[in-house]
Amino acid sequence: DTTSAKTVNERLTLNLPASTTLSRLYEDVSHKAGYVNGTFDLAWGNIIVHTLASLDHNSEMSLSESGFEPGGKKNFLHLTDKDGEQPQIASVTDSSGVDDSSQERFIGPLPRESTAGCSGDYSSPSYTYSSILSKSDTGYVGLVNQAMTCYLNSLLQTLFMTPEFRNALYNWEFEESEEDPVTSIPYQLQRLFVLLQTSKKRAIETTDVTRSFGWDSSEAWQQHDIQELCRVMFDALEQKWKQTEQADLINQLYQGKLKDYVHCLECGYESWRIDTYLDIPLVIRPFGASQAYGSVEEALQAFIQPETLDGPNQYFCERCKKKCDARKGLRFLHFPYLLTLQLKRFDFDYTTMHRIKLNDRMTFPEELDMSPFIDVEDEKSPQTESCTDSGAENEGSCHSDQMSNDFSTDDCVDEGICLDSTGSTERVLKPKSLLTFELFSVMVHSGSAAGGHYYACIKSFSDGQWYSFNDQHVSKITQDDIRKTYGGSSGSRGYYSSAFASSTNAYMLIYRLKDPSRNAKYLAVDDFPEHIKSLVQKEKESEEQEKRQREIERNTCKIKLFCMHPVRMMMESKLEVHKDKSLREATEMAYKLMELEGIVPLDCCRLVKYDEFHEYLERSYEGEEDTLMGLLLGGVKSSYMFDLLLETRRPEQVFQPYKPGEVMVKVHVVDLKSEAIASPISVRAYLNQTITEFKQLIAQATGLSAETMRVVLERCYNDLRLLYVPNKTLKAEGFFRSNKVFVESSESSDHQVAFTDSVLWKLLDRHGNTIRLLVLLPEQSPGTLANRTQKQQQQGSSTSDSQKSSDASDFEHIESPTQEADSNSSLCVAADNRELENRIRASAGSSGGASSDQENHFACEERSDSEVNNDRSTSSVDSDILSSSHSSDTLCNADSGPIQLANGLDSHSITSSRRSKAHEGKKETWDTAEEDSGTDSEYDDNGKSKTEAQYLYFRAEPCSQEDTSWDAQKCLVVHVDKRITLAAFKLNVEPYVGVTSTQFKVFRVYANNQEFESVRLNETLSSFSDDNKITIRLGRALKKGEYRVKVYQLLVNEPEPCKFLVDTVFAKGMTVRQSKEELLPQLKEQCKLDISIDRVRLRKKTWKNPGTVFLDYHVYEEDISISSNWEVFLEVLNEPEKMKSMSELAILTRRWSPATMKLGPFQEVILESSSVEELKEKLSEMSSIPLENLEFAKGRGTFPCDISVLEIHQDLDWNPKVSTLNVWPLYICDDGAVVFYRDSTEEPMELSDDERNELMKKESSRLLKTGHRVSYSPRKEKALKIYLDGGPAKDPGQD
Repeated sequence: DTTSAKTVNERLTLNLPASTTLSRLYEDVSHKAGYVNGTFDLAWGNIIVHTLASLDHNSEMSLSESGFEPGGKKNFLHLTDKDGEQPQIASVTDSSGVDDSSQERFIGPLPRESTAGCSGDYSSPSYTYSSILSKSDTGYVGLVNQAMTCYLNSLLQTLFMTPEFRNALYNWEFEESEEDPVTSIPYQLQRLFVLLQTSKKRAIETTDVTRSFGWDSSEAWQQHDIQELCRVMFDALEQKWKQTEQADLINQLYQGKLKDYVHCLECGYESWRIDTYLDIPLVIRPFGASQAYGSVEEALQAFIQPETLDGPNQYFCERCKKKCDARKGLRFLHFPYLLTLQLKRFDFDYTTMHRIKLNDRMTFPEELDMSPFIDVEDEKSPQTESCTDSGAENEGSCHSDQMSNDFSTDDCVDEGICLDSTGSTERVLKPKSLLTFELFSVMVHSGSAAGGHYYACIKSFSDGQWYSFNDQHVSKITQDDIRKTYGGSSGSRGYYSSAFASSTNAYMLIYRLKDPSRNAKYLAVDDFPEHIKSLVQKEKESEEQEKRQREIERNTCKIKLFCMHPVRMMMESKLEVHKDKSLREATEMAYKLMELEGIVPLDCCRLVKYDEFHEYLERSYEGEEDTLMGLLLGGVKSSYMFDLLLETRRPEQVFQPYKPGEVMVKVHVVDLKSEAIASPISVRAYLNQTITEFKQLIAQATGLSAETMRVVLERCYNDLRLLYVPNKTLKAEGFFRSNKVFVESSESSDHQVAFTDSVLWKLLDRHGNTIRLLVLLPEQSPGTLANRTQKQQQQGSSTSDSQKSSDASDFEHIESPTQEADSNSSLCVAADNRELENRIRASAGSSGGASSDQENHFACEERSDSEVNNDRSTSSVDSDILSSSHSSDTLCNADSGPIQLANGLDSHSITSSRRSKAHEGKKETWDTAEEDSGTDSEYDDNGKSKTEAQYLYFRAEPCSQEDTSWDAQKCLVVHVDKRITLAAFKLNVEPYVGVTSTQFKVFRVYANNQEFESVRLNETLSSFSDDNKITIRLGRALKKGEYRVKVYQLLVNEPEPCKFLVDTVFAKGMTVRQSKEELLPQLKEQCKLDISIDRVRLRKKTWKNPGTVFLDYHVYEEDISISSNWEVFLEVLNEPEKMKSMSELAILTRRWSPATMKLGPFQEVILESSSVEELKEKLSEMSSIPLENLEFAKGRGTFPCDISVLEIHQDLDWNPKVSTLNVWPLYICDDGAVVFYRDSTEEPMELSDDERNELMKKESSRLLKTGHRVSYSPRKEKALKIYLDGGPAKDPGQD
């Protein structure tokens, strides 16, 4: 549907027999779309033609005859305006009689909106996305759920549907001079009610109301109790309405009175107090009972049922002056006009200590006679005496054991109820016949005590019809649906019935007194007060404005726009253009969006169709400057399968036409002499062209000879294909939308050699495998980088063959005959260090050419013409990084053509910085030493380097500040063939570090600056990619059979028991004693720890847990398995090592003293066997607790097995019934287990509530610091508050 008749474009899907006639198709579409047949056209959607022919309305031709494709294929049609007029929307009976029947019958929580609202294509028989935006058939408007605000929506709809509340709210007039409209709760409610009554939308937002409550967006994610909200909201309204006509509105409508009395059974004296209430909380199931009350009447009877105070609960009678039996209870004196009953479905289960929801069945009548529950007779009985003055200070709270809700306002403000004798007795002494209440609102909760969904079933007083108000959805329901909210199941009401009952049931009921003299009708729009009429007008205008805005949005094409900006390089943005704007206007918008004014003239820019992923220019739009964008882009869509590129040219150039079906080829010219690869020139070719024709095309663009030309296609990473069959087409050779080729045309004999043996192949192979790495050299490395690089060149003359230095040749695996010494060569600081192929040549005789200029440590080499263009593509598929020599020429590189053709993609790869290279997609293998078995050492057994024979490309140059965030002084840019091994890489870096490769370590730096040592010397750098970082640190590299080990100190009685000491090296075959001997001098030097060898113990470390104790005679790799980056604990002993054999068990024990609520320090116990008896004996001996009174328990979790002192006494499994330690539930099989023990005769300390709370706080804070588990505590609920001053005060100390 592309018309503007509805606010949102729908997609309708019909499955029809191929024999359906076109006239029948129109009928089906009109029914499905809800339009009057004959007021719209259908046109083909697949083809964009200027004269869009519509299908014939009256044709009896079948679909198959009219060009529709059968067999499950999709046929796309556009539903369009007829003769320039929008389709007419059919009346309700026309279109939705059938569709909505299922909707109307539905009661209960509907699916959440998130699914429906996010897709324009969403449709179902009874509900389509567009219907959210048009008013429900019921004529009522829904409310949008902000996240978890269903409880608020239910209450707001109930208040809206209460005529007396709505009319009173309309009569209140907002004074803008006195208050900010944003924070005025009554004003925002008034606005909301006006929208609910007059809006044409299906549902409206409640964000303005919640903002007036002082809530932020986080409140939308808090679910609260609807009864709690009702109280808090009424309090807030009363505060806001002080000194206005509505000051007493809440009390007049909702407040009742009851008497809280105690009646002496001996003398008949009664003391009482009058309380007010806004709702009556009814118990569903009495405490301790197995049966629930069956009806509201039964629960009301129980509410006023007195209890007898006898035995120890006797009451002290003022008249008898002694304790007597008495009767205590509540009596209703007055019922409010609007009676609210809260069914107390949320309870607390004392066995599980969790909140639960009671789903028991409780019936409620449609008409409730309250006369049996009112007490008129004793109101002025001579026997009674008030125990308080009018009870004003306690108003609003019911002091009864059954009533848990305290309704008084926080500051006990008098709610302004007049209790003078005349007023109150008149109200109380109503004839009983006038105490009939009719039900009009049922607020339903679906879910559990932990959370759920609220919605409201409300009866309209205008037509007596019941409706379900479920957030956005409003639908008609019946009496039968109301009965479904009683709760419970059909079975008997047994104790467990609640668990199996439906979780959807009534939670709050609101009744209205049947009194013709007071029962109001809703104010009609015509009868609105003047200030409400102007508010309606204001809201109507804002809704119209919103609709117009949506209309514009609906007709706006949003498409990705790219531009090769001459200054800022590749830019990306989003072009938003109305479908009726022309291409010329859209180009102008794109020109401004890309900020090209003053840089490129507007007539040197054009928009072309572009595929950003393949960097492919699909087509240009010659002669279509006046075509509308809607037609060019194929209509307004949520997303397009292509992008647009704003192409620029220089004034003297002309734009090339790009025809659909052409493929784009980036041509890199290769110069074998200078080993240079030029930046790309873009050429457009056809897939059905032959290789011969293609060579002619390249010859035209590059000026090279087609006869001697070799063309190599790089299909994907490291896949080079020589195109040598003259008659083969480009398609057959595997060309696609965007391609990259290398061309070389010279008279050399290289083209007579087999391609894989040729210099060209070797050059391209090197080019495809070279990566750029940033290497950070160590601080203490001798000399600055400049001195080092110069020193390296001076050494050049003495470089021996066996250890070939990186400067002898930067292209080592090609024995090139033309390696002439350049007298000027030295390390070059190029204008742009990314000129990857501008090589630094320093051959044997070059030492004399080293520059002595102190300001510039690097003399710059003069570049020959052939080297100017030798940039290298960092990836096989794309991403040509250009050198500074082209930066002035970003618009066009095809200078050699007879006519200068501008091409937007020549000068820079469009997305080199935006898309990962093809080979980067491979999973990186982490070069951590953990993978290493320790045998990949740098040297073999006789100390000779393994990698002497491999000469792969390596070139280093100093780093400029732009290249790195590191200090450029200590940084090196290395261009290296990534097939080089780590060992060869280290040898090549050696001259720059200034020490031999055995004396430094290589660390790979990952994205979050984590460093991992690379130790596998036979592995290549293939897992590295461009601009990866490497840090080099001085330190001995590992030899064969050596392992790097991290040593941590174990401090069992410290708050942080694990402290890092040093990095060291252990070797295979070394004993523990030998490793200690090597370690102690290191500890003395680096950690200032001077320890005797007999007082040091090494033990296994598993995360933070101490494990097996290593004895002096144990041998690494024989008795103790060891791996790279291994970690061990070092423990300083107070006395010489007591453990002598592997069969012994070292256990860490701690004494728990319940009398002082304290834990003792850790003490180690060494057992000779796994016997529980031996453990108990050792503990008894150590602590002097008699054996028969000693109890123990294993600690939980990781070391140090922290537990709150409030939980340890009950929560641990004390005295397990086992005789050995290595069985369930103990499983103590290794050293380092934690065992708590206690004296069973010691009684726990008695704590007052305050002491317990204080201790709880201390323990929570201690356990949080140590990172250990704090015992279970359910999610803390946030208190529901409405802020009258516009928002919560931010208290920094607030929890």
